[in-house]
Amino acid sequence: MSSPPTTGPGSRNRLALASLGLGAFVIGTAELVIVGVLELISDDLEVSVSTAGLLVTAYALGVSLGGPVVTAATIRMSRRSLLWLAMGVFIVGNLVAVFAGVFGLLVAARFLCGAIHGLFLGAASAVGTGLVAPEHRGQAVGLVFGGISVSTIVGVPLGTLLGQNMGWEATFAGVSVLGVIALAAMMAFVPSVPGTGSGGLAAQARHAFHPRVLAMLGAGVLLMGGQFIAFTYLAPFLEDVTGVSTGAVSAFLLIFGVFSAIGTIAGGRLADINASATMFIGNLVLIVALAGLYVFRENPVLVGLALAGWGIAGFGVTPALQLRVISLAGEGGDLAATLGASAVNVGVALGALVGGWALDEFGVADVPLTALIAAVIALPAVFGTKFLKAPNVPGEIAASGPAVAPKTQVSATG
Repeated sequence: MSSPPTTGPGSRNRLALASLGLGAFVIGTAELVIVGVLELISDDLEVSVSTAGLLVTAYALGVSLGGPVVTAATIRMSRRSLLWLAMGVFIVGNLVAVFAGVFGLLVAARFLCGAIHGLFLGAASAVGTGLVAPEHRGQAVGLVFGGISVSTIVGVPLGTLLGQNMGWEATFAGVSVLGVIALAAMMAFVPSVPGTGSGGLAAQARHAFHPRVLAMLGAGVLLMGGQFIAFTYLAPFLEDVTGVSTGAVSAFLLIFGVFSAIGTIAGGRLADINASATMFIGNLVLIVALAGLYVFRENPVLVGLALAGWGIAGFGVTPALQLRVISLAGEGGDLAATLGASAVNVGVALGALVGGWALDEFGVADVPLTALIAAVIALPAVFGTKFLKAPNVPGEIAASGPAVAPKTQVSATG
């Protein structure tokens, strides 16, 4: 029988949230470490750096397209069972990448892992928010997504270092080993919890694809897409423009990762207070950070400061985005939990494509300028999402303004 949500996580629920965070850490490492080994893959498989960037696009398309499809096909399965299934297939997908040998098969493996990424984050969000009281859901999402942020601190730099010393295949092998550990932890500690939605696929889809949800997702695409125009080619930018040595690239990724983790945890807490304001302020900080990265691109110290600001803002908005999407979907929360990750990764895919175009047309030094323009374009859309209102659902929190106590009754007129 499903255990009820608690008002404050006990030791068992803390272990469950930590296990979900560990799974997200593995997922995040696999997604983002590709940036650090992109040039190694380019040289080994004899493709251009911009062509190798399609590995980022393939993963992102897997999340955005495959994630919702797999979730729809498994909508009646237990979210906990989906977590186990997703991590098992993710491990296999990374092992395929280890032995790929040819670029086309590597692209296919990345697409598969991306699809499972979307399924996992959707299920993890549903389970995580089911472990706490409604007014603490932002913090729960922040803790789950914090695993992705921690992956930028530990997983990505270590994965990059491993790839530089033992070959890029060793990076994906390491991800597979971490996946086995995460799977064991989730099987041991994650309980069954009530879902965030109700009904079958048709009922879920009707709520999850409501115009208010699609508008929120569109803003998320713009906000994340601008970032990955620059992030996809961050390593070449640091080496060729800032003048950072190959070995020191991991240190700059570490700076980005530390502040990303800070931003994610803080963003989850702020989302419980006012998710819309969190996203808008994060967008403003992102604009300032990308401007600093471009203007001071030849100064390693100032580039490091710009990366710190970017990390706080870029990852600080993700819990607020996820919480808003789930809240706006109401009874379609289980399916909508996957759509948040889809929107982020549509942005990642578009960002990688635009970044590759900017790299070929203008050179790596001007890639951050293109990202800055995209972040400015996103600002009015992000501001407009504050006017989107969540449906009146018992126990639902609007998450667009100050946190409120859960509703116990809903009038006949709504």
